[in-house]
Amino acid sequence: MRAIRIGLLGCGVVGQGILRLLREHAGSLERRLGAPIEVRRVVAKTEGKARSYVAPELLSYDPETVLGDPEIDVVVEVIGGLDPAGRYVRTALERGKSVVTANKFLLAEEGHALFELAEERGADLYFEAAVCGGIPVIRVLREALVADSVVAVRGIVNGTSNYILSRMQSEQIDYGVALAAAQEAGYAEADPTLDVNGGDATHKLTILATLAFGAKLLPSHVTTEGIEHITAIDMKMAERFGYVIKLLATARSLPVGMLDLRVHPALVPKTSVLASIHGALNAVYLEGAMLGPSLLSGYGAGAMPTAMSVVSDLVDVGRNILRDSRGRVPQRTVPSGMLLRREVQPAGMHVSPYYLRFAVMDRPNVIAKIASVLGAFDIAIHQMIQEARASGPKAPVHVVVLTHPTRDDALRSALREIQMLSGIVEPPRAIRIETAA
Repeated sequence: MRAIRIGLLGCGVVGQGILRLLREHAGSLERRLGAPIEVRRVVAKTEGKARSYVAPELLSYDPETVLGDPEIDVVVEVIGGLDPAGRYVRTALERGKSVVTANKFLLAEEGHALFELAEERGADLYFEAAVCGGIPVIRVLREALVADSVVAVRGIVNGTSNYILSRMQSEQIDYGVALAAAQEAGYAEADPTLDVNGGDATHKLTILATLAFGAKLLPSHVTTEGIEHITAIDMKMAERFGYVIKLLATARSLPVGMLDLRVHPALVPKTSVLASIHGALNAVYLEGAMLGPSLLSGYGAGAMPTAMSVVSDLVDVGRNILRDSRGRVPQRTVPSGMLLRREVQPAGMHVSPYYLRFAVMDRPNVIAKIASVLGAFDIAIHQMIQEARASGPKAPVHVVVLTHPTRDDALRSALREIQMLSGIVEPPRAIRIETAA
């Protein structure tokens, strides 16, 4: 019987999860594919480590043992990062091998060239695990919604940030405490920068938006802001107004023809479906012109959810190989040559309500001056509250303002002017309010 022979690049947590799943589900996978999946070679980075599910004779430390083996049908890349992973993927595609990858960084930054190469060489490049781990959002956008027109994608696509914000909300603790708890629980890396500054979510949104809108997009097109400045005070105030704070990834097709691409913290109404996504869970809320709203939710990271998506891709690629139909389904909704050039709305043009927090000295006219500056920039106040003084007369108090919808550039200009006022003791904080989903 013809086997689908694979070479695995990377034998860390996810790599070992893939090997475990292939071994434990070998029988059911063979029945569904119509052929066995045979692991021909596993390439690891560091010698001497104990590795489960790897026969010693299959283990290698030289990528060429996978890339140069003419009998390997599919290269699975779970190394991560741009280099050397990008070189390995390019080499595999150039040699006509199909590739399955979980590398969102690589696909967001260099994916256009890689997908073009795959199409030229008649190879498949599948990547379900690159966005939201075990949630099958790539398949839904690429195949299930092919008859529809996607209007918007909104999601919680970074489990680390969602875990931190969930802890801050439920325990009323500050960001630093919640981050330490996430690291202790294994949800945050020792260096969590890419998760908490919005970079990881931006890579994922770039991939999703390219699929959703059939447009040629890059991470540089996405307005990005992290969660590092969110405080327990913001959490408490948001709850008081009926909101929770989430790191949202948003992609919308605007009536004027431009795309709106943003990753940032946002106040989300408690009644929203995304407000109920807690801990390390991910969720993607899709809105189709014909279908309407649809929600996908589950674990977006971890060895087994990610391994499940990788192996599901392996089955799809294997089916294509067995029927000599590689490249039959466009890997990004449409072929590379048919991707659109869509203009992206500048950040300053975005219009939404805002949550504003000012730390001020509790003395006459400070609030009046804030309101006057906001009014001068045509920013209308919807609600305003001032915290009671908790300590001595020299301690600052917090004034919180919810605005009516306003342009981002006008708001930023107003905040720069307010920061210069006498009695303002900290830089003003602004968080967008997202009313949809």
